[in-house]
Amino acid sequence: MLVRIVGSGLIGTSIGLASRGLGAEVEMVDSEPTRSRLAQDLVGGYRSGPADIVVLALPSSKLASVLLNEFQLNPKSVFMDIGSTKTNPQQEVEQFEEFKTQFCGTHPMAGRESGGPESARADLFEGRPWILCPSQATSPATLEVVERFVRSLGSVAITMSASDHDAAVALVSHLPQIVASLMAAQLSGSPEESLALAGQGLRDTTRIAHSDPRLWREIISMNRSEILPLLSSLQSQLGSLIANFENPDVIEEVIRKGKAGVEAIPGKHGGRARDYFYLSVVIDDKPGQLAALFNECAKAEVNVEDLTIEHSPGQFTGLISLALSEMDAEKLSSHLAHNGWKVHSLRSD
Repeated sequence: MLVRIVGSGLIGTSIGLASRGLGAEVEMVDSEPTRSRLAQDLVGGYRSGPADIVVLALPSSKLASVLLNEFQLNPKSVFMDIGSTKTNPQQEVEQFEEFKTQFCGTHPMAGRESGGPESARADLFEGRPWILCPSQATSPATLEVVERFVRSLGSVAITMSASDHDAAVALVSHLPQIVASLMAAQLSGSPEESLALAGQGLRDTTRIAHSDPRLWREIISMNRSEILPLLSSLQSQLGSLIANFENPDVIEEVIRKGKAGVEAIPGKHGGRARDYFYLSVVIDDKPGQLAALFNECAKAEVNVEDLTIEHSPGQFTGLISLALSEMDAEKLSSHLAHNGWKVHSLRSD
């Protein structure tokens, strides 16, 4: 299979790396030759010939003109884009009667705060939702090819309408970007001694504020009809907080509602959030201990969903917290205790 990727940024190059890892031939294309050369070097060489799939990994505003050219080059290919908004691009594509059946709009819900081919990762889409927005014109054969392709990259394919997609990403992606940028903007001009006190909370809150301003200018502008009501609601809640700032009960309620919102975020693979049980294990700070612990997990035949490691330089021990199902946690706790590990009581979260 030959995959032609038009756009050698973070997403396009990551698709290229993941596709190459599956044995596909990958051709990287970009309007900036230096980017396409770097992306192609990262992905590796390819055979020339007609593409089976053409991925348009570029700004939505450029989609229509580039798609027309790509269709002329590869008239029998399946075409897909990866833009952050879907309604307007879909309307544009539907004007092309000759190939609208061969196109399916998509949007991988994955990314990093740093862009460009140099930031690409082959595992960027592992376990991440990838939205498919077929139009009424998209043929079943086209949708099948696109769905099979995105699943092969490790993603979780989810089909929805373009309008539902735009409303959803306004809430879970576009509004957070604006809020993070507004928060980070408050830091400009602040005393260095104050910023030196910044901890992980501030870094987590502002991480995505480092995103590409030109890219987000387009994304927000194209989806402003969905974003504006959310901003108005946020403005109203902020105004209410300011007006009642002397009331501790109001402050507590704001924090409580925020906590409830975080708990509503789905869990692993975009599915329903699971209640994990956390098993804490103290290990010695010496080579091979973590590998030995995982070997014990394999012997106990349990599935570890997640883990965290707490360890400071110079500390002689480390604390490993393992997230498991309730049954697996009880099973592993008994197994580790029987084999002399320093295992501590279960806790749920």
